[in-house]
Amino acid sequence: MLAALTGLGLSTAAGLNAYIPLLVVGVLSNLTDAVRLPDGYAWLSNWGVLAIIAVLLAAEMVLDKVPAVDSVNDALQTVVRPASGGVVFSATSAAAQLEKSSWMTAHPWVGWLLGIGVALAVHAMKAAARPVVNAGTAGVGAPVVSTVEDAGSLGMSLIAIFVPVLVIVALVAFAALAWWSIRRVRRFRARRRAARSQPPG
Repeated sequence: MLAALTGLGLSTAAGLNAYIPLLVVGVLSNLTDAVRLPDGYAWLSNWGVLAIIAVLLAAEMVLDKVPAVDSVNDALQTVVRPASGGVVFSATSAAAQLEKSSWMTAHPWVGWLLGIGVALAVHAMKAAARPVVNAGTAGVGAPVVSTVEDAGSLGMSLIAIFVPVLVIVALVAFAALAWWSIRRVRRFRARRRAARSQPPG
């Protein structure tokens, strides 16, 4: 159960930023006993691979804070973020196999599908909300929202690894925030449509 919560939290984090949970998992697997990667995922703890991920993370953090460029980056990340979610969730599932989880051993593909699905759903909400934020704030909100998303990805990654029981609480809070954001987006679009429909005075 805890392994599933860890995977769920990490794949949620991947939906916000593909590289942060990968980097957190890889670094912690080298420096602590909190993460145990099986042989099939040993590449994730390779310092050369982690250096490449760190460079990609730096580029992502810059691009995602520039209005208009962030939407192009989101389009490119449509494949990367779900793939990252699949990796971190399945690595956690593989760790559960080491703990003699017979169900995960019999269904190794479940981790991949769940991780991809969760990360894709989070990514879709992020990508849909960003253009509205940019339009509503004249681009000023892009770096602020991006920084919050990066912090959320890091926080969720650490919670998922060190306190997985809190993942449920974090997901409930994230769902509430997403619901609130969707309502704001709908209201913003409705106001824009109403303004366009009014005859020039």
